[in-house]
Amino acid sequence: MNREIPYTLIILLFVFSFIMCGNVNSKTEDGEGNKELAEKKAAFARLKAKADSAQDYIKKKGLNQKYCILIDFSIHSGKNRFFVWDFANDTIKYTSLCCHGYGLKSTHLTPVFSNTEGSYCSSLGKYKLGIRSYSNWGINVHYKMHGLEKTNSNAFRRMIVLHSHSPVSEKEIYPRHLPLGWSQGCPVINDNIMRKVDILIQEEKSPILIWIYI
Repeated sequence: MNREIPYTLIILLFVFSFIMCGNVNSKTEDGEGNKELAEKKAAFARLKAKADSAQDYIKKKGLNQKYCILIDFSIHSGKNRFFVWDFANDTIKYTSLCCHGYGLKSTHLTPVFSNTEGSYCSSLGKYKLGIRSYSNWGINVHYKMHGLEKTNSNAFRRMIVLHSHSPVSEKEIYPRHLPLGWSQGCPVINDNIMRKVDILIQEEKSPILIWIYI
């Protein structure tokens, strides 16, 4: 004999299933949130370790002990990978998207590095920021970069400079990449951060270290 399921029981079953689905979604979101937090902590720890290493180098070379600039080209170009590190507060002061050079067989995902003139590639290594000068791009300001290692010794001759370019977004664009073609080897950042970095550099008397790495 067929028996009809009471209407109230149907309602209870529906509410129960809704609650269970909500719990599953909540756990999934919590898991994703925890993963993202762990990734951010790991990224900060890596950056701090680099800053600590930079600080030791700065003391030996007599460079600016208040700030350094770190550029991690292992990070996706749609994410912030230019960092001004504040040694006094042991943290990031400014951060920006940053273009890499388009030369040789560089791609959006994988930069190719070179110290050769005419390669239009970025060069790894430590640099000393030099004089402030006029730029055709961005806020019309650039800073000369003097390579301090074998991997970037031709930087000044190659006219590798720190400058901005107006189309570079102020916000992360991940999973999209920055377009190739905006850099011939120079670290190129967004205008807003360049204005702040420009003020900071002008206020400092000793040259600032800029370190490009992967």
